[in-house]
Amino acid sequence: MAAYTAVISLLQTLEQLQERHPVLIQGQTAKTLESLHNTAEYFQNFVEEASKSRFDPEKIKSIEEIIKSAASDAEDVIEMCWTCENASESSLNKNLRPVVERINTIKNEVMEIVFDFSTSSRNYHRFLESVGDFLIDSTSSRTNQMLQNLDGDIVQGLYEDLEIIVRRLTEPLSNLNIITISGMGGIGKTTLARKAHDHLKIRYHFDIRVWITISQVYGSRNVLLEALHCISKQTNIEIEKDYEKKEDNELADLVQKILKSRRYLVIVDDIWSTDVWDSIRAIFPDCNNRSRILLTTRETKVAIYANPINRHEMNPLNLENSWKLLRAKVFGPEYDHPPELEEIGKQIAEKCQGLSLINFISRRNIRLTWRLIQLWIAKGFIRRPESDKSLEEVAEDYLEDLISRNLIIVNKRRFSSQIKVCGMHDRLHEFCLTEVEMTKFMHVERTDVVLTLSTQKYNGRRFSFQINSYSDDRRFKLLPSVARSIYLFSKTNNFVRSEVFSCFHLLRVLAIFDVNESFLFLPVITKLFHLRYLQVRSLAKLPASISELQNLQTLIYERSYNHATLPEKVWTMKNLWHIHIKKSCYLPSPGKKSILYKHLGMPNLVELSNLYFTSCTNEILYSIPNLKRLIVHHDDLPKQSWVNRPVDMSSLTKLEALKCVSNAFLSWTPPISIKESFFSASLKRLTLAGWFGFPWEDLSTLVNLPNLEELKLKDRAAIGYVWRLRDDDIFESLKLLLFRNVVLVNWVASSDNFPSLKHLVQKKCDNLKEIPIDFGEICTLESIELHNCSPSAEDSARKIEQEQEDMGNNCLKVYIHT
Repeated sequence: MAAYTAVISLLQTLEQLQERHPVLIQGQTAKTLESLHNTAEYFQNFVEEASKSRFDPEKIKSIEEIIKSAASDAEDVIEMCWTCENASESSLNKNLRPVVERINTIKNEVMEIVFDFSTSSRNYHRFLESVGDFLIDSTSSRTNQMLQNLDGDIVQGLYEDLEIIVRRLTEPLSNLNIITISGMGGIGKTTLARKAHDHLKIRYHFDIRVWITISQVYGSRNVLLEALHCISKQTNIEIEKDYEKKEDNELADLVQKILKSRRYLVIVDDIWSTDVWDSIRAIFPDCNNRSRILLTTRETKVAIYANPINRHEMNPLNLENSWKLLRAKVFGPEYDHPPELEEIGKQIAEKCQGLSLINFISRRNIRLTWRLIQLWIAKGFIRRPESDKSLEEVAEDYLEDLISRNLIIVNKRRFSSQIKVCGMHDRLHEFCLTEVEMTKFMHVERTDVVLTLSTQKYNGRRFSFQINSYSDDRRFKLLPSVARSIYLFSKTNNFVRSEVFSCFHLLRVLAIFDVNESFLFLPVITKLFHLRYLQVRSLAKLPASISELQNLQTLIYERSYNHATLPEKVWTMKNLWHIHIKKSCYLPSPGKKSILYKHLGMPNLVELSNLYFTSCTNEILYSIPNLKRLIVHHDDLPKQSWVNRPVDMSSLTKLEALKCVSNAFLSWTPPISIKESFFSASLKRLTLAGWFGFPWEDLSTLVNLPNLEELKLKDRAAIGYVWRLRDDDIFESLKLLLFRNVVLVNWVASSDNFPSLKHLVQKKCDNLKEIPIDFGEICTLESIELHNCSPSAEDSARKIEQEQEDMGNNCLKVYIHT
């Protein structure tokens, strides 16, 4: 991982240098950089293939460490020259030459190693067998020991899963059928498969039961040997001696010969690749005798590839079963537990987050997924794609890939299926921390003892201090000047002098999480030329010198009270993608009188959070034409100038999500006019929250938004006793409609007004008498969800559901929460 990210980051830096400083890329320097780029791409391919290959793991690890170091050093040289005011083509070439020579030497060494592996297949196979057998034996022994420890326990929460698997394994289908069990690591896939393997019904049903564990160091010979090893233990089957000495093709013939004459069950545990499945699938014959293959995998794509129909996805244990499992393990299944320990026992079980006993861990949540994605991009982990996809879209694909591997857990998705909250379990988190320390990818410090950082120069480039106090400058003096990322977390009073960052000229990410907002935003921070991601909490104003951060992509500025005003020079920051200001902020106009006016604007800005409505002028909105997500605020001031004013957002032709928040109190006159405002036709998600008090008839004009899929009205955003929709008021694309604490008594509408609606959610709508009975005829409607609504509204929802069930429609579900 560390080598891969170093190479991708180098490639990103090379491509950005060529794009932004073409004057430096001439003559011999151009040839040198081209050579460096080609070598970096070769390293990228090598690292990608090595992760899938069967090369010597220790040798690969050693090579990757060398590649990581060389790539990082090359990037240091490029960025140092980039930062230098007197940078020239000759100075860049002079500094790069020794680095390129070193990298070319490493490339030659890698090519020799690859050649040796490809030409020494016999030695390679002997090596593979020894390593593979060791991994299989050690894995099997650990698994068996774990299962023996669990033998006396009731595997709580697996009863239903076990019944499903046993039923699928014994169903009358005569052809060879493949069943898969998928789910995140530690959820109990192997335990479930073992329980099925040992089930009495399965023992009687199959003549042969074979258990095979696939390791990351995979070899088809190991699979054949393990299959024969299982078969040889079954006393009713005779197998010739010394089969270990046979060639691979002879072993395959022997396995097939034995399996062809019997009904068999083969369990392939922890298969991780579609290529591995392809290579072993042909070993098992289809004799039309109801034989079965059961796969366990944490890779969803492997399960779908093996059999998209007969998949079984495991879910975490609920609280009750987690507690039963813990109780059985601690006190034994036959003994009562002390009553005084039940409360604390259930708290421990709850901390398991649904994993089995051996994985008592809690979950780390990443609340805002977009911040994670922006950090990946800022660090250079995401390479610009050759396709039309943006860096964000590529990063989202990576995140989805981690989710499909069950390494990342999705806690909450948007209605559009976009990930909103994700997380990982502590066990995986701790493993990652160990790995990044071993590979020197990142240093994480979670203690207040300064000596945990070596007094010698540390070779890392990324640092995270999760400590009570970081006001001691000695920590920062121990960090190397080539540091790329620094995170500071603290829950106590701190005062970190911003001068300590002055030596980190190559810093890309700086995030200071200080709950007391004691950080002073001094000009030294704005001298960090390569900074791409800046997140701070501070009471100080953003200085005009912030505009010197011309590479900045993400700015997150948090303060607990009062608004912020962005400096006018922010308009010169062409590379800003995301601006998030806590509370709310004013954005000054670019200024038509400025001689720089024609060069001003933020063409790459895609997200702007918490902008005041007063800053939504045509001049400002025209200067951010590619905005996709916008949050705007309104408060009580100035009252007189903002009454029923129209807002023109038609210039934001790429705007997809708009959230309007009113902080005004008891304002019965809407600050803006929905009816007279112009919104972009591209808008897909619209949220109106707070005391706007829009008349319901004005909200009917939103039917003019052809792509609107989500509409959320919250906290008296709309006021009026009746919302009466006309026949031609049709929300063509609306799929989600949510009301929360709005003033509405009678809702007069029909199914024709919402032809595409999928989900209707009502929260705290205690005045609403009923949901239009005609809504049951919306063929796309999947759910009606009510939270703390009136009894009559609940009755109307139940009536709709009952009528649909009577007509044979079981797709509509009603959920009522009180």
